[in-house]
Amino acid sequence: MKKLYGFLLGASFLVATAGIAVAQDKPGEMHVPPPVLTITRELVKPGKSGAEHERTESAYVKALTNGKAPGHYIALTSLSGKPRALFLTGFDSFASWEKENKYEGENVALAAALERASVADGELLDSEDQSVWIYREDQSLKQTGNLVGIRYMEFEIFQVKPGHEEEWNAAVKIVKDAYAKLPDAHWAMYQNVFGREAPAFLVITPRKSASEIDSDFANGKQFVDSLGPEGLKKLNELSASAIASSERNMFAISPKMSYMDEDLAKADPDFWGHKPE
Repeated sequence: MKKLYGFLLGASFLVATAGIAVAQDKPGEMHVPPPVLTITRELVKPGKSGAEHERTESAYVKALTNGKAPGHYIALTSLSGKPRALFLTGFDSFASWEKENKYEGENVALAAALERASVADGELLDSEDQSVWIYREDQSLKQTGNLVGIRYMEFEIFQVKPGHEEEWNAAVKIVKDAYAKLPDAHWAMYQNVFGREAPAFLVITPRKSASEIDSDFANGKQFVDSLGPEGLKKLNELSASAIASSERNMFAISPKMSYMDEDLAKADPDFWGHKPE
């Protein structure tokens, strides 16, 4: 529980994503991606994902709802890679992160309910871990943050070689400058600070439907044309120098496993308008 799409860098690099935030201007639409993002990852035992995991996770949602817990999170279930679930929570600061943890710990009834949910949920899991990320506005482009209608998210993690951050920064700048010329390109970049080997960078791509993946592949040619031969050569060189590895996976949003605010539920009721079981 909670606690770049396209060419990869090294051939070329396409990224498109939106962030997840806490503050809102209007239902379903956020300010900017949260400065601090925590991601809890649960690796589920074979045969224990799906409805069975939804039932144990709904106990968390019910406990947090009854306890009027202030923080919210979005749950994702894997469509590629190992069976797992991700829980994303955004914070304004590390102080806000601490404040929510204190709230859950000091509310006796809520803490007890969460403990019971953890025991039941733990029976389904192989392992669990948590990572913490900070938003890199300088490496993001035309961020919107609107979650209404979003059904899927792609995660792409880049492990950068220690001491090669400058090459990474230069590669991202080339990509950002090239995609600034394309109207639909937008993304939020996060950098890891706790929970995994550093330096690592994360791109999250929201999808309304899988057909958007086809569109992004089609846009790849425009990206290459925008770079030109010399730009593409430079990008390849920087990528080979900076990136140790990368991995991209697809996830589906699970409304039943998410503890989402009422505004988003009202803005997208067919998907989010549910009650915890």
